[in-house]
Amino acid sequence: MRVVFMGTPEFSATILEELAQHHEVAAVYTRPDAVRGRGKRLEPSPVKRVAERLGIEVRTPRTLRDEEAQRDLAALEPDVVCVAAYGAILPKAVLDIPRLGCLNVHASLLPRWRGAAPIERAVLAGDAEAGVCIMRMEEGLDTGAYCVCRTAAIEGKGVEELVDELAYLGAHALLTALVHVERGAVEWTEQDESLATYASKIEKGELDLSPEHAASALARKVQASSSAHPSRAVVAGRGVTVLRAAVPADAAGRELAGGIAPGEVRFAGKRLFLGAADGALELALVKPDGKQAMDAKAFAAGVQGIKEGGMTWEEPRA
Repeated sequence: MRVVFMGTPEFSATILEELAQHHEVAAVYTRPDAVRGRGKRLEPSPVKRVAERLGIEVRTPRTLRDEEAQRDLAALEPDVVCVAAYGAILPKAVLDIPRLGCLNVHASLLPRWRGAAPIERAVLAGDAEAGVCIMRMEEGLDTGAYCVCRTAAIEGKGVEELVDELAYLGAHALLTALVHVERGAVEWTEQDESLATYASKIEKGELDLSPEHAASALARKVQASSSAHPSRAVVAGRGVTVLRAAVPADAAGRELAGGIAPGEVRFAGKRLFLGAADGALELALVKPDGKQAMDAKAFAAGVQGIKEGGMTWEEPRA
């Protein structure tokens, strides 16, 4: 089929790679170049980089509400528009252009977690599974019927690992859905509005750690963190980004952390624990400010007097 693809981040780029191997991609729409990461230079989106490598025309309109942009899209005569984390709302005039409609690769098990940060919200809520659904786009926010879904277990996986896994699952789900759509054999399932939840975007500092929170909630914050939204804390007076942490699950860990007070730092048995509201969080991998990532044992070795106790940790100040 003749496809127009719309997407922006790495999640979308993975899907574009797979899509381009099976269908004619007439053009790619992505968000304009922007300052990404820590650099101050304008950088192309991951989707733009992939499209240029594949020799596909790239378009970066700031809005699709402009009539000229809509005419330019219509002139491509797409059979279908495929969207994956594009980052802009598609007005009805755009939704009506392709003869077979617009399909969205949404990274949740609809109707749960509509919105901007479905993977992070699934992790933070303690969901057992994340997923991806192919949704028929309409004017509402992620309210359309869906046809193909795939699931992925969350336990033990960070958000960045889940994003990679769901991107591949989403690409294959999209290819399956396109076959069904082209044959006129697609079966749509309407969303149950009573089950809908909203995945608001992750705010700056939202994943920072505080001794006031339960240990399991702290562990989920670390699991949901990424380079864009890190989990930070001040441990023994030193600012760190916590890359991997968990509630101690083994008997030895529970014994070593037994009786730890909220806000207390304890280094025992060559393991580093932070006191939470209801127990302990064990740090496994951290990145001290201005240094490379290191295991918690190596970090503790550089903190004078940590074995004697009496040290505390706290949430970073805004």
